[in-house]
Order: sequence, then structure tokens, then C-alpha cells
Amino acid sequence: MSTKIEIQYSMLVRRAVLDAFRKLHPREQIKNLVMLVVWIGAILNTLFLSHEFSSFNLQICLWLWFTCLFANFAEAMAEGRGKAHADALHKMRTKTPARKLIGGKESSATGPDLKIGDLFVCETGDVIPADGEIIDGIATVDESAITGESAPVIRESGGDRSAVTGGTRVISDRIVVRVTAEAGHSFLDRMISMIEGARRQKTPNEIALNIVLVSLTALFILVVLTLPAYARYNEAAAGQKDVVLTTLPVLLALIVCLIPTTIGGLLSAIGIAGIGRLMRRNVLATSGRAVEAAGDVDVLLLDKTGTITLGNRMATEFIPAPGIKIEEVADAAQLASLADETPEGRSIVVLAKEKHGLRGRDVAGPHARFIPFTAQTRMSGLDLDAETGAAPRRIRKGAAETVRRFVEEQGGLYPKAVHDAVSEVSRAGGTPLVVAEGARVLGVIRLKDVVKGGIRERFSQLRKMGVRTVMITGDNPLTAAAIAAEAGVDDFIAEAKPEDKLARIRKEQSDGRLIAMIGDGTNDAPALAQADVGVAMNTGTQAAREAGNMVDLDSNPTKLIEVVEIGKQLLMTRGALTTFSISNDVSKYFAILPAMFGLLYAASPGGHGPLDKLNIMHLHSPESAILSAVVFNALIIVALIPLALRGVKYTPIGAAAILRKNMLIYGAGGIIIPFIFIKLLDLFLVAAHFVK
Repeated sequence: MSTKIEIQYSMLVRRAVLDAFRKLHPREQIKNLVMLVVWIGAILNTLFLSHEFSSFNLQICLWLWFTCLFANFAEAMAEGRGKAHADALHKMRTKTPARKLIGGKESSATGPDLKIGDLFVCETGDVIPADGEIIDGIATVDESAITGESAPVIRESGGDRSAVTGGTRVISDRIVVRVTAEAGHSFLDRMISMIEGARRQKTPNEIALNIVLVSLTALFILVVLTLPAYARYNEAAAGQKDVVLTTLPVLLALIVCLIPTTIGGLLSAIGIAGIGRLMRRNVLATSGRAVEAAGDVDVLLLDKTGTITLGNRMATEFIPAPGIKIEEVADAAQLASLADETPEGRSIVVLAKEKHGLRGRDVAGPHARFIPFTAQTRMSGLDLDAETGAAPRRIRKGAAETVRRFVEEQGGLYPKAVHDAVSEVSRAGGTPLVVAEGARVLGVIRLKDVVKGGIRERFSQLRKMGVRTVMITGDNPLTAAAIAAEAGVDDFIAEAKPEDKLARIRKEQSDGRLIAMIGDGTNDAPALAQADVGVAMNTGTQAAREAGNMVDLDSNPTKLIEVVEIGKQLLMTRGALTTFSISNDVSKYFAILPAMFGLLYAASPGGHGPLDKLNIMHLHSPESAILSAVVFNALIIVALIPLALRGVKYTPIGAAAILRKNMLIYGAGGIIIPFIFIKLLDLFLVAAHFVK
């Protein structure tokens, strides 16, 4: 296994080396203005060599080219991690045969020929030719080529799991699909584009940082261009001649060493690596802005079920009303749940069987009519007509307020004891369901949804970073409050409807906050589109996937927390390396300028002048100082590539603490490390006779 990993890494490095040379093309270099200055400097130095060749000028020229190549290599390494995945996806993007439906009849076509709104059929063994939504049928689909998950998934019409992706394979059954994306704009195409970085737009923070870096670069260019005149003036005043090195190679080397080339060379790699870290967690970011926005998020909106809790509420107890036997409650609850296919309904049937020995009864005859559970009625039940002398029965089970209205419509009263039992279950974090038969309230069923282990600690970490968490649930306020307290969220929205999510997002954004949320249904699409970071489930509808700016291929609702952590890590990495880059420019200033002007105003020919006191590293000569700084400037980019790709270690601390840490580690380190290594390089270059 380790040998295979080594081979893959070796291939990645070889590919990145070749790409580093390809990226020397002007259209690639112009994308990064800081490195464009280095590239132009290398070209000018190369031209200067043809007029005035020397070993010193040649070495400066080579190291300027190495600086360009090392920056290109960093970007190529970041891109290379996703290219292997992209290659596999390219192979999937072929002219897949399609069975197009026209007027109910099948005709032959290919995937690229299909247009939005066209219908096609897929059966067992067929490769799905285009993105779409199932309008008829249900099928098992193998999505391993996209998600990496070998287990097949169920896709069916009429729900939130109706979307299918071109390039996946139907394992069983038959489906009819309506096309939702044309060739070139499919989910697969978007994945390939983001992986290859072809459409990676610069984020607002990246643009702002680039403006700062370009401004610093322009400032240092102007400063360096004044040095020849300053040197000539001082040489004339001191009665000296040609004691300050101001040749074109030296001035270009000085510019390259003083401008922020370290962060300039790594900036693109940091952004691409952030997207790559998301991809390794099976999250596709369809926008680079979304990754960065995740790091700036102030509020997380999370659904309770399946995200904060395990998702399957289980019946744990029957609580009888006054004067009612518990066996009667269990019997009615089981009958009302026989046709309820929800996890809650099945758990009620199991609880009645295990605790009270009640088995399933034959209620399939014409005298029985099941009332299915719906989100609108929030109630299910069973109507048994009169048969062989038995009285008719109308049994209902559902939300407390819904059952209360049902009982009152039958002319019954809702007991205070039942109301108190409902309140007690809710305060304890459970979900109460009330059971009634006709005008009689029989009792309460306690449902318990278990909070996921470790979720409270993760919310605590987010709170330390200044991120508030808001739980969204359809539960009543008492139940929502209990679960919120147990999970440790900062706020909750109870009895939430789709429009409530959208309203809350808009309210938070109007107060200047960035919002992240997760969803999978068509009714989540407006909120996903409105959120700054909208993570759609891959198992969800096409509308949800189109509305979000990220897609979780694993369809794991808790992934949203990891997305925020990766976004924070990206911003921390960029900030740390920017601090280091600007700090080490200070050291290179003290390495080059004092050495360049150290012979001015010397008391005797060949002696050292007053500015030599600033040569605190005691570098051997102006030539060795300049060359040592240029070599260090190039090598430090290579040294920092692993950190740029891996990211600085994520710690859930506040912005002020992060700033202090950056200044202490990367600010102070950025000043100290160049002093040490430039001095070591100076000793090596002199000992090896690379400079006089």
C-alpha cells in the first residue's frame, strides 16, 4: 500500500514539474501580477546576459527563473491532486447512448444530443446519459464514480431523492427521467471545471489581498528605481567611484527580494488547496467564493433531524390518560400506526408488541380504512366500520393540537392531565403524540430523538470562533427548547416552515452577518440560494443542487460543520503566510541594502563606511549578500508548499487570538528565519567560490 502511495506521489510531482514549465506562458503569468514582475525580471536579466556575461549575473538570472518555476510548481501541486479525479470524470463524460422518449415511443440518441425538458428511459445496466429528475419509477443507482461510495442509492420520483446525475449507472428497475441540464453545463462538467481550476474565480478577500500586494510591489519598484541616482550622488559626494552595485541584475534581484513574492507565489495554491480539502471530504464547491465565505460565516442554520439528532425518533413509553388502562393506549396506538411507514410509526408498533404482547391484527378488510400521516394533517389513524355487532371505531394518533381539535369536533373534552403530560414530555426533550378514539383521549406516546454524540462539543468549538448555531425544527417550542439545550445550540426556530428559513436568513444578513445552511428539498432551494454558503445534498432534488454553491456528495447533514472548519483553515493559512511573507521582506532589506552601500564614505580605500554597521549579519560582500537573499527568496517558496497545501493547524479560537498567534509565530518567525538562512547561504556561497 505504501509503495502504491509513493508511486502516485511520484507521478504527481513529475506532472507538477512539467506543468510548472507550461505555466511560464505569458497568459498564465499575467494572472498573478506579483509573480509577473519576477517573470519580467528574469527575462530582462536573460537579455542583459547577452551584453554583459558574468558568473554572478548568470546565477541571479537562474535563481529568478527558479523563483517563477517554484511558484508555478506550488500551484501545479495544488491542482494536481484533483486532476487524477478529473481524468476519471472525463472518461465518464462520453457520448452515452440514450433512449429518448418522443410521444411515448423510444428513439436512439446520445447524451450530448439531449436538451432541457427531453425525456429518456433507463433500465437495469444502463448508464444515465444526462442530469435530470425522475418523473416516473424508482431505481437503485450506482454513484460510486462520483461520490466514491460503493453502496448504491435509491432514486425515485415525486420526492426529495429524485435527482440523477449523468454518468452514473442504474443497477435495478426502470425510470423515466426529464433532462435538467444540457451538455457542457451538467453536474459532471461543473465538477471537472472546479477540480481543474479552469473557472476558479478570485474571491473578494483574495482580490483585496492582491491589491495590497500589487501596491507594495509598485512601491518597492519605485524605491529601487531611485537607488542608482542616490548611489551616483553619494559616490560623487564621497569622492568614490563604482563602490555601489547598481547594475540591472542587482536592481532586479533587489526588487524581487523586497516585493512579497512568498505569498504572491503561494496565494493561488492556498485557494486551490482549500477546494481540494473539501473535495477529499466529498464536498464539491461550485464556487471558490463559497469556500472563503465558509471561513467568514457568522451563523449556521441546521435542521434538527439527522443533523443534530440521529433522526429516527423512537417510541419509548405509553402514558395513559386518567381512567384509561395502559393496554388500551398501546392497542389504539398500534392500530393507528399499522399503516404508518415512518420510523416513528414503526417504532410504536414494535413498542406495543414488545412491552404489551400486542401482535398485528387483520384490519385489511373492507370494514377498515386507514388515514395516512401527512405533514399537513400531522395525524394518522384507522376507521373501523360496524361489523358483526361491534361498534364503529375512529382511532387517531398525532400532534397534540391536531388530536385535541379532532376530539373536540367529536364532542369530547381534552383532559388537563393529558395537556400536562404533553408539556412534561416536551420539556424533557421528547416528542409527544396523543392517542384518541372518537371523543375520548386515551393517552400520550413519548417519542425520543437522540442527540448525536460529540455534537455539543463541536458547537462549543464553533462558538469559540464566533459562529452562532441556530437549530431549525418542526417540533413544538417546548420540545425544540429541550433539544436545543441538550445539543448546546445558541438559538432555535420551532414549528418552522420553508418560508421561516428564508425569513431568518434575510434578517441575519440585513444585520451584516454571513449565513450558512444545508438542505435537500425543492422547498429548501430559496433559502439555499439566499444563504452565503448553501450546501445541498447530492441525494436531494435538482433544484436544491442548482440553488446551493456546494454539494455534499455523501449527503451527510453534519458535513456543514466541517465545511466551516475548512473555510476557517483556508483564511488562517492565507493570513499566516501573508504575515510571514511581509515579515521576511524586512530581513532581506537588512541583508541587501547595508551590504550594497557598506563601502560608501569609507575612511580609507577598500575600507568600510558608516552604513556597514547595519550589516548586522556580517555578510561577506555585496555580491554574496545579494545572491544569498535571491537564493533564500526562491527556496522559501518550496519550503512553504507543504504548509500551503496542508493548511495551518485548525484551532477553534477567536479572531484576536488568531492575530496574536500569527504575529508571534509567523511574524516573528518571518523576521528571524531569513537572518539565519541568509547567513548560512552566504557562508556556503563564499566557501564554494560561487562569489568573490
